[in-house]
Amino acid sequence: MVNLSSKKLRTLAGVAAIAGFAALAMPAQAAQASGGVPQPAPVLGKPAESQATVKSTQATTLASSNTNIVRYNKLYKTGAIAASKCKEVNISLRTEAGVRAYDQQMVTCMWAAWAPTLKAAGANYKVKPTLFVHNYSSITTKCGKVSYPTSYYCSYSNGAIYVPWVYIANMWKQSPTYARAYATNTIAHEYGHHVQAVTGILNASWARQYAFTTNAARLEESRRRELQASCLGSAMIGANKRFYPMSGGLYTQWKYLVANSGDQKGYPRDHGSLANHNFWSTSGFYAASTKTYANRCNTFNSASSRVA
Repeated sequence: MVNLSSKKLRTLAGVAAIAGFAALAMPAQAAQASGGVPQPAPVLGKPAESQATVKSTQATTLASSNTNIVRYNKLYKTGAIAASKCKEVNISLRTEAGVRAYDQQMVTCMWAAWAPTLKAAGANYKVKPTLFVHNYSSITTKCGKVSYPTSYYCSYSNGAIYVPWVYIANMWKQSPTYARAYATNTIAHEYGHHVQAVTGILNASWARQYAFTTNAARLEESRRRELQASCLGSAMIGANKRFYPMSGGLYTQWKYLVANSGDQKGYPRDHGSLANHNFWSTSGFYAASTKTYANRCNTFNSASSRVA
C-alpha cells in the first residue's frame, strides 16, 4: 500500500470550491442557470414594506426551486448505469502522454456510460467535457485559478476537467497499481461533477450554498455536493467493473484509496470525513448490482451525520 501524506490524500476529490461560482456573482444569471427565478424589476408606486415582501417571496421561491432540483432530481429515478464495456488502457503513467491517454479513455468511457442515464433524466447527454492534462504549479480556468496538485472540474461551456499529470506520474514510481486506481477514481469523481452540471444539480447546489448565512451550512452543502460526485463516479466504476476491470490488486488499492480520502486535519471540512467518503464511494460502487444507484447517491436528502 502507498502511504500518501494527508495533504496528498485530500486532493483526490479536490474539485476547487469555486466551480460554477462565477455565475453566482450575477443574481439574474445565477437564477436562470440554476432553474430559479431571476430578481424582479422594482415594483413602482408601492411602499417599501411591499417591496421587501416581494423580494422575500422571490427569494423563498428561488430557494425552494433549488432545493427541489438537488433533492428530487429526475436523475434519481433513472435506475442503474449500464456498463460502457470500455477497457483500461494498458500504458505507463510515468509520462504526460501516458496520463493523457489513460485519462482520455476514462473520460470517453464515462461519457458512453452516462449517456443513457442522462437522456432518461432529461439532461443534455451529448455534452462531453474537455480534458486538460497539465504540468503547471497553477492554472487559470474560466472558473478561476487552480493550484497544484488539485484536479478540478469547471462547468463553463461544455465543461472541462483539469488534471496535473506529474502528480500521478510520481505515484506511478511508488506503486503503478495505486496510480491507476487514483487516476481512475479522480476522473470518475470529476465526471460526477459533470453529471451534476448537466442535470442542474451543480448550479442549484452552488446557489443554495451562496444563500446560506453561516459558514457551517455552506461547508455542509459543499460536502453534500462533493460526496455525491464521489458516489456517482463510483457508480460508473462499479457498473463497468467486469470490463475495466476493477478487481484484484486494482480493486484492493481502490478500496484503500476511497477509505483514506476526504477532509484532513488542518484543512476546511468541505469534502466529507474519511468514513463518509468511504460510505458514499462504496455505496455507489455496489449500487449497480441492486439497480438503485441513483437514490443511493442522493446526498442532499441524507441526514447531516452522513455528510459530516
